Amino acid sequence: MTNSLNEYSVLTFDCYGTLIDWESGIWDALQPLLMKINPDDSASFTRDRVLGTFAKHESTLQNDQPKMPYPDLLANVHQLLADEFQIQTTEDMNQIFGHSVPHWPAFPDTADSLRELSKHYKLVILSNIDNRGFAASNRKLGVTFDAIYTAEMIGSYKPDDRNFRFMLEKLREDFGFERRHILHTAQSLHHDHVPARKHNLANAWIDRQNLVEKSSWGATSAVEERPKYDYLFPTLQAMANALQAELDREG
Repeated sequence: MTNSLNEYSVLTFDCYGTLIDWESGIWDALQPLLMKINPDDSASFTRDRVLGTFAKHESTLQNDQPKMPYPDLLANVHQLLADEFQIQTTEDMNQIFGHSVPHWPAFPDTADSLRELSKHYKLVILSNIDNRGFAASNRKLGVTFDAIYTAEMIGSYKPDDRNFRFMLEKLREDFGFERRHILHTAQSLHHDHVPARKHNLANAWIDRQNLVEKSSWGATSAVEERPKYDYLFPTLQAMANALQAELDREG
């Protein structure tokens, strides 16, 4: 039986795809490259196709180059996209894309929902990004997180086990939280929910992509088998509303 939402003490969040609308940010930042496509071919470069190709290259580089800083990784992905799509790019274009994270928007419900949730939980970030990039995004999120763990700090990218081991050890050492206190809250099945289940964490799936209803994976790598989840919400606001409904019922 799934626990009540208010039985947890800490929410551990993925950021990009869950709190920050990274697909819109990526798509917008790729427009200078995509504008170079021959107009006769442009119809075949759909958003799903482009973001899916991004996901392929990003995941491969994160696995092969776990210590590569995220801006450098994004710049390399940009070059690989240009190569695969046979579009001319430049090093300046690659670097501009690599440093585009500060321009990626937050989802409209993120800041208000986080403020509501912060009244009941410690809030923690476990993100596949560098410290500077997250600091820029953090200014859009409306709360002060109790802890922030980035790929730069850990030296690897999710779904690597090292990231979740690092988070669990730090939460135990710094706050006294054990697994039973933690609810991992994320959009990506590949980056977050598969390893969360492997590490015996309760998990809340924020299905921003509406994958329950469709099979397009966007900028996130597909998984062969969908992992189990304890909670499913279409938005973060829906999760905050569900918590409030529980609290109201309990008086």
